[in-house]
Amino acid sequence: MTGKHEIIREKQTAAKRINRRSERALAIVTWTAAIVTITVLGYIIFFIFIKGVPYIKPSLFSFAYNSDNVSLFPALVSTVMMTALSLAIAVPLGVLSAIYLTEYAKRGNRAVALVRMTMETLAGIPSIVYGLFGMLFFVTFLGWGFSVLAGTFTLSIMILPLIMRSSEEAIKAVPDAYREGSFGLGAGILRTVFRIVLPSAVPGILAGVILAVGRIVGETAALIYTSGTVAQIPENVYESARTLSVHMYALSSEGLHIGEGYATAVVLLLVVILINAGSAWIAKRVGTNVGRNA
Repeated sequence: MTGKHEIIREKQTAAKRINRRSERALAIVTWTAAIVTITVLGYIIFFIFIKGVPYIKPSLFSFAYNSDNVSLFPALVSTVMMTALSLAIAVPLGVLSAIYLTEYAKRGNRAVALVRMTMETLAGIPSIVYGLFGMLFFVTFLGWGFSVLAGTFTLSIMILPLIMRSSEEAIKAVPDAYREGSFGLGAGILRTVFRIVLPSAVPGILAGVILAVGRIVGETAALIYTSGTVAQIPENVYESARTLSVHMYALSSEGLHIGEGYATAVVLLLVVILINAGSAWIAKRVGTNVGRNA
């Protein structure tokens, strides 16, 4: 008996050593990946700021664009406009679809499985394919031409799978105890979803919205085929416009204003940072309020 116990202890000790080595190896790999990622990101940001900050001047923010000042202000206005319109279309559709898939649809429903498979497929399609679809359908078939409206709907279709997926995961992460408590107090499913579940899932939904905003702001290929490259502030949604990313691409491809292109990249980075900081602040406030109410 004593010999058997010793063999078992030796096996357990050996297993613990293997587990410790595995944990150390995983920790080393994780920290190495994190350090490499942070280093590369820091280098990119440092390089862009070094190249672009010297070219940031008042003429770059002139109200009207011309070949002398190559102002980015019209592109900045167009970026904000197209981002707001795209989110106004995609966020309600994505969140409501996620609510249906998680709270109302029956488990094992084939239609739900088909929607999820389609959503994952659409999320992996290259942006230039969305641009070609937008050009063929919105620009040509519907007759909208190169316009803010065509670019907005193309971007909405492009970010919809991302918002749906992130919203679905955020809603699934809400503890069932919240739902059971609400049902126990006599609330219906609609009130439970919009008063209990959805506020608790807001931080996760906002994370998806932040990723969607990043994809909108950084998109170039899809917008060249749909919204065009006119460097003026659009008076309505049926006029052509260019975003900051398209503006930066145009300046770089021309080869005459490389420095102003880097300056546009600096402004683009600052816009993304401000949007992320604002979204994180909203998510924190909402999470704090939900915690207090719970």
